[in-house]
Amino acid sequence: MGFLIDSFLSAVSLLWSLDPDLYLIIYVSLKVSLSSTAIASFFGIPVGFWIALHEFRAKRFLITVLNTLMALPTVVIGLWVYAFLSRKGILGMLDLLYTPTAMIIGQVILILPIVISLTHSAVGRLDHRYRKTALTLGATPLQAALVVLREARFGVMAAVIAAFGRVIAEIGISMMLGGNAKGFTRTMTTAMALEYDKGEFVLAVALGLVLLFISLSVNVFLHFLQGRSSA
Repeated sequence: MGFLIDSFLSAVSLLWSLDPDLYLIIYVSLKVSLSSTAIASFFGIPVGFWIALHEFRAKRFLITVLNTLMALPTVVIGLWVYAFLSRKGILGMLDLLYTPTAMIIGQVILILPIVISLTHSAVGRLDHRYRKTALTLGATPLQAALVVLREARFGVMAAVIAAFGRVIAEIGISMMLGGNAKGFTRTMTTAMALEYDKGEFVLAVALGLVLLFISLSVNVFLHFLQGRSSA
């Protein structure tokens, strides 16, 4: 117990000292995770929205596939993307392996099914009469879609937050595609794994505290917005 307390106090002291190496790791993590979340949201929200509002023959099968991909292991994605980006791969000439770009590509593939599935679920729960009424009153298809999106906004925001939470805490893709290079591709999770292997727990505990704080902050922000909407 004393060891845990000492590690915790040392971690707090390290955070308070504004150690540049520590905050560079945090910066890389946030840059990669926010970029991948933004890209996945840009493509995933419209796709999930479209699936929810349209009926087609393979819809049930597509939803099943998307739900299955939500549980896809990160190491599987890392392996496939590595095969494409390695020097012998199809995209090897781009020289993207062991760069933040490679990590973002892998993370987008990881969370795109999450954004699509949760957006579809959020929009699908709404009464379809919202859209039909808007169209009846003379709204364009885009305006009607915006009406539906406004009603489902908290569900869509939850989808984005869930996707961000998935990538900020993942390690397989970051390690396999980023290489854990100091100051370049080292994220909070890969740094924690490295420090654990070295038997150095202070930095790992400090980064763990940061991860918990980030997770708490985004969830508090979502609940704050929901509270303001219902007030």
